[in-house]
Amino acid sequence: MAREEIIVIGGGIGGLTAGALLAQAGKSVTILEASREWGGCAGKFQRHKFLYASGATLGMGLEKGGIHDRVFRHLGIKADAIRLEDVMKIKRGERTLTFYADRNKHVQAMRKAFPSYTNEIAAFYNEVYQKAAKIRLLMKKLPILPIKTGREAFELLTSLKPTHVTLTPDFFKTVRSLLKKHRLLECKDFIHFLDGQLIDSMQTTTKDCALLMGVLALDIYHEGAYYVQGGLYQFAYQLADAAKRNGAEAILGRRVTEVRKAGDRYEVVDHRGSIRTADHVICNAPIQALPKIMNQNLYEQLSPGLRNRSKQDTWGTMTLYISLDETHLPDDFPLFQQLMSPEGNSHDEGNHLFLSVSDQNDRKRAPEGFRTLTVSTHINLASWKTKSQYDLNKTLFTEKMLQTIRYYYPAIDEAMIDVYPGAPRAWERYPHRPGGVVGGFAQTRTHSLFLSLSHRTSLKNFWLCGDSIFPGGGTIGVSVSGYHCFHSITRRRLIQ
Repeated sequence: MAREEIIVIGGGIGGLTAGALLAQAGKSVTILEASREWGGCAGKFQRHKFLYASGATLGMGLEKGGIHDRVFRHLGIKADAIRLEDVMKIKRGERTLTFYADRNKHVQAMRKAFPSYTNEIAAFYNEVYQKAAKIRLLMKKLPILPIKTGREAFELLTSLKPTHVTLTPDFFKTVRSLLKKHRLLECKDFIHFLDGQLIDSMQTTTKDCALLMGVLALDIYHEGAYYVQGGLYQFAYQLADAAKRNGAEAILGRRVTEVRKAGDRYEVVDHRGSIRTADHVICNAPIQALPKIMNQNLYEQLSPGLRNRSKQDTWGTMTLYISLDETHLPDDFPLFQQLMSPEGNSHDEGNHLFLSVSDQNDRKRAPEGFRTLTVSTHINLASWKTKSQYDLNKTLFTEKMLQTIRYYYPAIDEAMIDVYPGAPRAWERYPHRPGGVVGGFAQTRTHSLFLSLSHRTSLKNFWLCGDSIFPGGGTIGVSVSGYHCFHSITRRRLIQ
């Protein structure tokens, strides 16, 4: 009997996870990546002697039982990563907070930082951690949402424990409701601190973030946060190598221009005119790419909900890539930090920066004595549509971001060697994010859990994974959606 043939469109972490697992399971797999780099938003690029991580480089999911730990052990991969005790610094004006990996230490630090709310903060975190522990217990078997088949319903039901009944009312709540319950709505600085954690992982803030997704996001750094030598692109290259070891064909520089149906099989056409056929197609490209790469008749067979969302922009990002002479950096310059604009109160349009700098001993990123820094902020793509808007915004945001960094590190200009701005078109040109969209949909009540997008589409054997699909963005989220494609095709599970 011929092996099932599977084409994976997009070599981001989600697509590579699906492809590597399927290849190990004996499927005939071809992975097509449009760019010259694996990893998508978690990729890299080189300028002279410096290597820059395309996006944030904070590693997650490597703890025992985490999704990357399970996938990597399943594939025989070992990550070169260091667990962080001090996860990151958060600076807003004169206040500096530290996110500690240890839960008790973290709560004590928050109580000390906000002494007028010490009991309320303790009660808030106690409930956050309790709810997160229950959800992790449920997620151990990685059930699929939203439910589309009887098998998926059965797998979810068999994952449930009696304690999960207590989470039912929380499906309709936001993180703000938990803050209100614990009388913390007046503690604006604490809410601002939480908003900084959620905007990076959930693409929204406490006001709108779905409660069950939010508590997981507020708890996840405690499970394990890591510095990955070189950057998260290492995950992508290791997954690509694992796929190839198991017989997969993994090809860079192959942009898919059309997916069409040929009888019971799919035909996938690349920009060079090559046509490949397969029994299954897994699309790891953002869903906003579907109208362009799918044959029109095929695209119209997708569900109306999926077609509607494929026409929606999500957040964009403005990114700065900076090379640094470390002799001019302060000794306490954190590997990871968030900087809030001292004049801004919101967490969008450049008022909130996430910085990740290479470790001083990371020779994959920079020569001895030098380091590379990636700085990113959320932007509204609606205000970048015309050329005049785009050119003006690129200049204004670059300067605004640099001014915020200078506010906290007045001598940073002495350390800076090169500054490369990464505006939305760079994200469209290199990792091929349509219009520059990144991060997936905000995890609000209308876009998460049972109302999120499934990896399963209305087209038989046409699957989706990546940051648009449940459970959302980040390497953890996209890996889970990649696993779901693997599981639905093979009915196999990861090792525990």
